[in-house]
Amino acid sequence: MDFKQPSHINAEDYLAAERSALDKHEYFRGEIFAMSGASILHNIIASNLAGDLRTRLNGKRCRAFGSDLRIQIPKNTLYTYPDISIICGEIETTDDSFDTAKNPSVLIEILSKSTRDYDKGGKFTLYRDIETLQEYILVDTEKVCVEKFTRNPDNSWLLTEYKSLGGSFTISTVDITLQLADVYEDVKF
Repeated sequence: MDFKQPSHINAEDYLAAERSALDKHEYFRGEIFAMSGASILHNIIASNLAGDLRTRLNGKRCRAFGSDLRIQIPKNTLYTYPDISIICGEIETTDDSFDTAKNPSVLIEILSKSTRDYDKGGKFTLYRDIETLQEYILVDTEKVCVEKFTRNPDNSWLLTEYKSLGGSFTISTVDITLQLADVYEDVKF
């Protein structure tokens, strides 16, 4: 289905069109936004992370998903495709199509020039409305830098940065420590 529709549509019409679309689109408050393709560096980092997480989550009650899993935030209407989502426990979906989840525990976005400001600002503001979200992790594609935001019990967020290729960071929600050298394996800046 083509997205040449009125400037504002409801979420049900968006989902119907998105489920038959060839390209992915985000939805927010009646507006649809086309998503662009990702760079080679972005794909290398995503592949490194997804492979490591898949192996390390084996046998745990959590599962990692790639950027084809749509996430919906009922509190603010956002439908989006994070680069990596980790969902622990039973997956809550929006409807019986089972293609849109509402309860991620960890979201990971891989930054690019075109998405950096949105992922660090407006998108993170929207993500904070997800009650189950415990960690938000940003991985830079232009330099070695991982920013991890952790939700505190009072719903404030703590930022920790990791900038050494010899360092590591822990995704506390799933008790997995990742080496930055593995995250950035085969990445040339």
